[in-house]
Amino acid sequence: MAEIATLARPYAEAVYKQALDAGRLDEWSTALGALSAAASTPELLEVLGDPRLTDAQLLELMQGAATGPIAGEVRNLVQLLVDNKRLELLPQIRQLYEALKHEHEGVVDAHIVSAFPLDEAQLRNLVNDLEARFKLKVNAEVVVDESLIGGATIQVGDAVIDASVRGKLAVMSAELARI
Repeated sequence: MAEIATLARPYAEAVYKQALDAGRLDEWSTALGALSAAASTPELLEVLGDPRLTDAQLLELMQGAATGPIAGEVRNLVQLLVDNKRLELLPQIRQLYEALKHEHEGVVDAHIVSAFPLDEAQLRNLVNDLEARFKLKVNAEVVVDESLIGGATIQVGDAVIDASVRGKLAVMSAELARI
């Protein structure tokens, strides 16, 4: 995984710099999302390593898999990735690009795993608390996992907050085992 990130980082940084300079961060975000989805289709993944395919054929396949037309600077990026046999890096390039964009915008992603579905008011209160704690705008993604028994776990960057019943029981169990 680290090798993929190492290979993808220069592309992501170059796209980010170009998008920032042109004031087109959101446009590139949308384009990279579409390209990433297209490059992740099972059909395209199956043929990426096929030595019989020419670069032009790969570019055409990518155009066919994309949700919209690939043109201009976006086409240049795809062509560069095809030429360098790096098309499979698109999902990682998108992820790294989004991280750079979020950093620029002062936004952080929060992955919230809750034992029960959160209503709008609960989610809003939780996001407000996280924004106050991290002093950044929080983009929350909520997943329900009933195995937590109660409470939630929250991951924001490298920080993990475990306020789940399952987590508290695990800590109690470890403490009792030490006695």
